[in-house]
Parts: sequence; C-alpha cells; structure tokens
Amino acid sequence: MRLDPEWRSRAHAPEAGTPEGVPYETASAVEADLKVGPYESPKVGPDQSPVIESLDAIRIEIGPDCSRCKLHTLGRTQVVFGVGNPNADLMFVGEAPGADEDIQGEPFVGRAGQLLTKIIEAIDLKREDVYIANVIKCRPPGNRNPEPDEVETCEPFLFRQIDVIKPKVIVALGKFAAQCLLKTDAPITRIRGREFDYRGAVLIPTFHPAYLLRNPSSKREVWEDMKRVRVLLTQTPDL
Repeated sequence: MRLDPEWRSRAHAPEAGTPEGVPYETASAVEADLKVGPYESPKVGPDQSPVIESLDAIRIEIGPDCSRCKLHTLGRTQVVFGVGNPNADLMFVGEAPGADEDIQGEPFVGRAGQLLTKIIEAIDLKREDVYIANVIKCRPPGNRNPEPDEVETCEPFLFRQIDVIKPKVIVALGKFAAQCLLKTDAPITRIRGREFDYRGAVLIPTFHPAYLLRNPSSKREVWEDMKRVRVLLTQTPDL
C-alpha cells in the first residue's frame, strides 16, 4: 500500500545516492514503521468529471470568506491561501497562519517567516522561487494547534495545491505539518533527517522556524536537511 496514488511519473532519488543515516524510504516502509495511514482522495461522483486544476481555481473555490469549519467564527481575518512560484520544484508546508499572516494574507511573514526566507536563501534560492503554504488556511485563535475537524476540512485543498504544483521536494516545517502529511503521531525528532515518498515528491520533515527562534542550537540540523534538499533539487530524473 502506498501513502497516496502516483499523481505523476517521477524518478526518485536512488537509494545508493543518499547519505549514510538518511535513508530514502518507500511509503510502505513508513506505514510499517510509523503506523502511517493512507490518504484517500475525495470521491468523485457519477456526475463529475476530472478537470485540469490551477491554483487560481482552487483559490476561487475556497473563496475569500470560507465558512467550511468553525475557524471563520473564531476571529480569523482572512483566508491565507499560499504564495510563490506555481511551477516550483521546492514547496514548504507549515501548520497554520499566525497573527502576522492573518493580517497580511500571506504565509510566513512574521519573525519565523523572515528566518524561513534566510533558510531558502542559504541554498541559493529566493522566496519567489519556491511555494509556501500551510495545512490549514485560517488562523486558529491564540495560535493554538488546528483541531482534527479543521484539518479534515481544509487539508484536501493543500493536497490539491501539491498536485497542481508538482514539486520535486516538499519540506514539512515542524511537528504538526509533518504529522498531518504523513498521518503519524511520531515526534518530529524521530522523523527529522529522513526522506519519504509523498505524492510524487520527496518529503523532508524538519524543525519549524519558530522552534529555531527558541532553540538556535537546532539550526545545525535544519542546515543538514536543507543541504539534502539542495542535492535533491539538482538531481536529474532518469528519462
């Protein structure tokens, strides 16, 4: 069983080319080791036909005043959809918008976002070269963790964003994003430094920039993760 269906053809990083201690793992290995559950795509009804999506189409479907979950009644200012290059090879996924993001309507614009920009630049990319989104699109009150019903309602839009962008590498920022994407309760310290086959991309969990602001000593681990990201981005898929 795979985490998700193969949404497109892509040659993954060969196991022989991965650094020692950073195994490239198939979805089946993840499920066996971390008790990861498969994501089931939303069912398509008999009157529906597949359509070629775009990010704009997804944004329009969500709408500026989404009321699908209770967060629209709990003080959020606006929907924070995502930002960046729609053809990006690298995508970052965080947890949820914070106060600054809720005001500006863009993910990762506060102090943690400024650090994320520096992390991106450290691997010779610019913020506009990548795509940045969150598991959920609205700020939870008091920046609490999103609740299960909120995630269940909102995460399909993230999956559709991933399928449109088709990144080579997805970096899950922090415990919550990594656990949501991989459907696991394993701590970030256990899954950080590993690579997972996810929706046709290589998923790399790492520490959240907000965590690094509180624990600067962990920047070394994130730098190791980002060096691996840079290697993966420069690899040429087999034809």
